[in-house]
Amino acid sequence: MLHIFVDADACPVKPEVYRVAGRHRLAVTLVANTWMRVPAEPSIKLEVVKDGFDAADDWIVAQVQAGDIVVTADILLAGRCLNKGARAIAPTGKSFTEDNIGTAVAGRELMAELRNAGAISGGPPPLTQRDRSRFLERLDNLIQAIRLQSAAS
Repeated sequence: MLHIFVDADACPVKPEVYRVAGRHRLAVTLVANTWMRVPAEPSIKLEVVKDGFDAADDWIVAQVQAGDIVVTADILLAGRCLNKGARAIAPTGKSFTEDNIGTAVAGRELMAELRNAGAISGGPPPLTQRDRSRFLERLDNLIQAIRLQSAAS
């Protein structure tokens, strides 16, 4: 059954995930390195993993199955989930696919080099209301596409 996993430590769209998942009656698991408040809903679970580099990512990859959705801004995690047949979407609404993950990884590496060289500083811009709306629409569309694909199989 379709499940949504959220790389939750820095995820700005958790309320949007809850809303869409509730509408579609889907289970959500938030994965984080620290405890956080989550809605008291039986379909929403928090998994707190031990501190450590990529501990949350590793837990998600171990649990995710083909047809699940992972919400993450982490391009490398998205790639690992795609390799298992899951879908991945960023908080901005950008879907990671087999067709674009290579370019996304290359762009990530380029930005890291530019930051290390001092050519750029700072992180991504704050999420706007337009980003949130795009995320809601694209998450909803992704769920519907997965369900249609499952029904056709």
